Amino acid sequence: MNQSRSRTPRRSDATRTAILDAARERFAADGYDRATIRAIARDANIDPSMVMRYYGNKEGLFAAAVAIDLKLPDPASLSPDRAGHALVTHFLTMWERNEVLTALLRVGATNEAGAERMQGIFADQLLPLALRVCPDPEQAPARAALASSQLLGLALTRYVLRFPPAVALAPEEIVAWLAPTVQRYLTAPHPA
Repeated sequence: MNQSRSRTPRRSDATRTAILDAARERFAADGYDRATIRAIARDANIDPSMVMRYYGNKEGLFAAAVAIDLKLPDPASLSPDRAGHALVTHFLTMWERNEVLTALLRVGATNEAGAERMQGIFADQLLPLALRVCPDPEQAPARAALASSQLLGLALTRYVLRFPPAVALAPEEIVAWLAPTVQRYLTAPHPA
């Protein structure tokens, strides 16, 4: 009897999935401040109390809805002289396929909870890669921040603000333009 329960998805799992799907869409469309628990619950076809039951509050829901694994290349497998190319290519692929990243960027630019979430992703996922390829580990945080400025700047202009020239660029062009800059930030000698 226990085996059949473990194979059949629980109703609570379906409810959580519906809440998270609705929250992602609502945060992406409305931003953090304008998205409401009531609207998210309505979109998920559930009572607002269920959202609170599973996630506690709006901040908890936001954190769960934008739990993002960037799936960055394993730092140990990354060639330091190709880090910029690998990182830009990877990020571009992620942004093209994942609207949650766009929602997180919108919210992170205007809301403390979103900014903290982005800072956590930076510290947990990007910084280890920078530590692996930087010539001086003490400089890794600053170098990772500079690389992030390029990647997030691209995301802001291409996916949030939708500047026509940024949207019109082919992915190969973006990689050709940005990869050398990101590579320099990560591995070039420290400027004097």
